[in-house]
Amino acid sequence: MTRDESIIELGSWLQTAPGRVLLEWEQDRLDHAVADAFGFHALQLGLPELEGLRANRMPHRWVACDALVGHEVLPLPPPSDELIASQLTDAPIALYCEFDALPFPENSIDLVVLPHSLELARDPHRTLREVDRVLVPEGRVVIAGFNPASLWGLRQRAGRARRGMGFGRDAPLYLPRAGEFIGYWRLRDWLHLLGFEVEGGRFGCYRPPLMSPTWLERFGWMDRVGDRWWPVLGAVYFLVAVKRVRGMHRVGLVRHDRRKLKAAPVVIANREPAELEC
Repeated sequence: MTRDESIIELGSWLQTAPGRVLLEWEQDRLDHAVADAFGFHALQLGLPELEGLRANRMPHRWVACDALVGHEVLPLPPPSDELIASQLTDAPIALYCEFDALPFPENSIDLVVLPHSLELARDPHRTLREVDRVLVPEGRVVIAGFNPASLWGLRQRAGRARRGMGFGRDAPLYLPRAGEFIGYWRLRDWLHLLGFEVEGGRFGCYRPPLMSPTWLERFGWMDRVGDRWWPVLGAVYFLVAVKRVRGMHRVGLVRHDRRKLKAAPVVIANREPAELEC
C-alpha cells in the first residue's frame, strides 16, 4: 500500500461509526487547545477532514496535505519569507508539501497541529525534527495519535497477528491498516530529546472496538468515566508541547517589589604601562 492510499484509507475510515466518534472527540480537544494559542502563523499537517485551526485566530493559517481530493491546492513554492508574508485570509489555505521538508524558514511558525500525521509519515523522527525547525521559540505543537495500548489497539494487533499466521487474510481490520502507531510515552521521550516541554496530555474514546453506531452510542457512558477509572486506555491520545530554547524566557508582568542588586566587582586597570624585559 502506497502512502497516498494510506491517507485515502484513513479518510474513508473516518466516515465509519468509530471514525466519527474519534473525530468528534478530537475536534473538541483541538478547539480548546488552539483557541488560546497566540501568534501570527499556524500550520496543520495532514487530515483535512479535521478542522484543527478553526478555533484559532492567527492571521496566517495553512493546512498542508500530501494528497488533496476536492480541495484547492497551492503549488509547492521554494522556502522563502514571501510565502509567509503573502498569505492572509479568513480560512486556512491548502498547501501541498512534504511533511519532512516544509517550505517555511526556521523559527517562523507559532503553532503546528499534527492530527495522526506522525503515524503516516515516512520518517516520523524526521517530520518531528522539521516541526522543531520551523517552530519559533516558545511555539506550540499539538499532536493526536492512536494509542496502541487501548482496546482498539489490541484488536488491531490481534487482526494483524491473524493475518500473519494466514488466518483471515482478507478480514478487515478495525483501524486503518497502514501506519505505525506511536505510544504516548514513547512520543513524550522523542519530544523531550528535541527540547520540548509537554504542557499537558489526555486520553479519550474509551468505548469498546465496535462498528455498530447503536452499540457505540450505548457505550458512550464509558467516555465519561474513562478518565477516572482507566485513564491510559483511551483509543486516542492528545498532547500539547512547547518548544523550549535555552536562554529564552517568557515575558510576564514585572513584579512591583524591587530586589537589591549586588554590586559587581570593579576592575581598575593599571594606568602605568608595564615595562617589557627584552
